[in-house]
Amino acid sequence: MRKLALSDEILMSIEKPARYIGGEYNSVMKDKEQVDVRFCMCFPDVYEIGMSHLGIQILYDMFNRREDTWCERVYSPWPDLHKVMKEQHIPLFALESQDPLKEFDFLGITLQYEMCYTNILQVLDLAEIPIWSKDRKKGDPIVIAGGPCSYNPEPIADFFDIFYIGEGETVYGDLIELYKIYKHSDMTREEFLIKVSQIPGLYVPALYDVTYHEDGTIASFGPKYEGVPKTILKQVVTDMSSAVYPEKPVVSYMKVTQDRVVLEIMRGCIRGCRFCQAGMIYRPTRPKDVNVLKHYAEAMLDNTGQEEITFSSLSSSDYQSLPELTDCLIEKMDNNHVNISLPSLRIDAFSLDVMQKIQDIKKNSLTFAPEAGTQRLRNVINKGLTKENILNGSLQAFLGGWNKVKLYFMMGLPTETYDDITGIADLSEEISELYFANIPKEKRDGRVMVSASASYFVPKPFTPFQWAPMITPEEFQKRAYFVKDKFREAKNHKSLKFAYHEADITILEGLLARGDRKLCQVIYDVYQSGQIFDAWTEYFDKSNWDNALEKNHIDIGFYTYRDRCVDEILPWDFIDIGVTRKFMEKEWERAQAEVVTPNCRMKCSGCGAAKFGGGVCFENKN
Repeated sequence: MRKLALSDEILMSIEKPARYIGGEYNSVMKDKEQVDVRFCMCFPDVYEIGMSHLGIQILYDMFNRREDTWCERVYSPWPDLHKVMKEQHIPLFALESQDPLKEFDFLGITLQYEMCYTNILQVLDLAEIPIWSKDRKKGDPIVIAGGPCSYNPEPIADFFDIFYIGEGETVYGDLIELYKIYKHSDMTREEFLIKVSQIPGLYVPALYDVTYHEDGTIASFGPKYEGVPKTILKQVVTDMSSAVYPEKPVVSYMKVTQDRVVLEIMRGCIRGCRFCQAGMIYRPTRPKDVNVLKHYAEAMLDNTGQEEITFSSLSSSDYQSLPELTDCLIEKMDNNHVNISLPSLRIDAFSLDVMQKIQDIKKNSLTFAPEAGTQRLRNVINKGLTKENILNGSLQAFLGGWNKVKLYFMMGLPTETYDDITGIADLSEEISELYFANIPKEKRDGRVMVSASASYFVPKPFTPFQWAPMITPEEFQKRAYFVKDKFREAKNHKSLKFAYHEADITILEGLLARGDRKLCQVIYDVYQSGQIFDAWTEYFDKSNWDNALEKNHIDIGFYTYRDRCVDEILPWDFIDIGVTRKFMEKEWERAQAEVVTPNCRMKCSGCGAAKFGGGVCFENKN
């Protein structure tokens, strides 16, 4: 019988002990003596968020299909348990076996959000694995990272042995086979890592050198040894329909953030929004066959007992078989009292018709993401959404019985003016006016509410805006107050609401998003000051970051507020995502000229993603 790593006394003294005991429905148990490789997947945030992450569920299922491998899971201990583990010298453990992580062969950490970086060090520290990769010896776990933040691995490069660039379903098998040779031979860790670098998509930071100009920009970046590749090509699953996918996802016994079955309907996005990193790094758009999706939906619901299913994609409306899929699921699920959730929809007649069918009599709010307050700025960011689209969608929603609309905007976008942010209030007011003008008093079910929120724009690597400066936190705050005043002045102000994001956390996200290796020491010093869970407002302490930046002579403005020249070497330039730098430069120019680029189905823009040989790039070819 499995022995828990934490005593009853400890479990009774901490918040939500179910986070740490494992044994969830569909979790995989194996005999550790019968496997050759033990892999632990880590999400460096609290259990409830990590358990909602689809990527870990996919890789967990993929690894555990192998007879030679047992994959387990671990999440960041909440601060209450962190304190106990430090005081009592309890090593961090995996949920399934409750064995210490330091006994594993691999620790795989998914990188979803820059503000989780201190939690990566928390996991390594509590696991008693050397934090710096240079200090690890043979017998220590191989620490590997993947996920969207690995597309700029440099700010955390010194903590990882390997970064997996791209989609995890492709070359992990090659890595495991190579590891088994290393494990049972006298091959050194460095020799192993050099061989790892020959596997496409795997980046070993210790094998590369970087030099800097006097002004702090990168002078050179390249491999230390002959044969180590100069560029890393991202890994892409070209046939999504046959790709591995879990029919029995792990189900928690406690409530988690996304407490439902997740059906991934496609990867990629045809839209080409210039601010959106996911839209670039997941190109080309690759849909799954609708019959495959019907099978997975039925199997996952049968195997989990969940009462809700949601579609996962960057833009569900662009999945061409969506009408067939939703009609099929509505027919099947309605009899079983299963709810269907459809995020990432463009609000049009079809979407509203579907939502009429799947939502209860009491309708929830509808969400639009105009991103910018004026058409001029929506053209700059290539949103592909007109004011007419937004107003018509809102009107159709009101006529369909909805009376709550949520609007998402960004502030600080390139070329943004005060006229553009005034447009946030003006557009919100116009939407509320539509309700009063078109819905008779006797048909109004409660007060109409238009809720707008504005996030602080962060330029991300591998987007046309990767060269753009951020506005300062002070300027963001000033613009937010300005818009809030405009909302108060509106005629229908009682039906309008405006909120905005935390500036202090976001500016650090901007620092880490486009940073280089000089930030590794900064992150380490922040963690040593006691900082974890930066993404959580109640635990975030900006002074720890200010002190670490000052100690290491790092000017935050160099990474955030500075205009970059298009010929500057960027920290992530050694990664090839298929989408070419030439295309990014062209899109940056088109943005400044306020020119819209058609979506991928309207016209191919020659971004370069066709090199992968699949998806939307070949839909209309014989």
